[in-house]
Amino acid sequence: MVSMSSLLKRHTLVWLREPGWRDAIAALAPPLRQVPLRWQARDWPAVVRRQDADASADQVCLGIALPPDANGVKLRVPLRVAAAEVRELRAPLDIGAVVTHALPAWRAALVELQYKAMAQALDLRVYGSLALQALTGLDYLRASSDIDVLFTPGNRFQLERGVRLLTEYAQRLPLDGEIQFPAGAVAWKEWHRAADNPAARVLLKRRDDVILMRVDDILAGNALMQAEVSACLL
Repeated sequence: MVSMSSLLKRHTLVWLREPGWRDAIAALAPPLRQVPLRWQARDWPAVVRRQDADASADQVCLGIALPPDANGVKLRVPLRVAAAEVRELRAPLDIGAVVTHALPAWRAALVELQYKAMAQALDLRVYGSLALQALTGLDYLRASSDIDVLFTPGNRFQLERGVRLLTEYAQRLPLDGEIQFPAGAVAWKEWHRAADNPAARVLLKRRDDVILMRVDDILAGNALMQAEVSACLL
């Protein structure tokens, strides 16, 4: 049987049942407990993070990140809960859900990026500071903030189109983030630099660890990345 924890990718939004919050809070040092208590009281989600090495198969590792303090430091509170205590889970927010919470200078370009992604059937989502500001209303964003995007291509054609689109809009927006492959996630900027060299190694962030893997091995391991798909869709 496949456990729920194995189905949860990093950046997934997770709402907990009351016993889950209680157990997660009890495991924290007392100075940290006020943070998840506030999240629970407002019914805000925690976010899936990399699985701890000693976590069991029926546990989910989550995190809560606070807005940056006056020195720009963002406190991160790690949680670990039984998978059975997950009440609801959702994919990261789409661009349309965060536009009104973005810095004013970003909004027009974000709307354009959303429309172009939709027109090409590209799955672009937002996590990190902008998503957290949209979810909580707290003041996460600074002038120096990045926009973290999670791009999940369905085939090689979408992969190429999506990276081109992100590269184009990175000239107008502080775009950062990852491409989500079935095997794990790769920073999209790193992939863009390495994609023309099949032997190049990129950092693949998996559910339990981080490894260096060749570009061609990542593509070969994904049946939905077959090159011939792009020819069919052109």
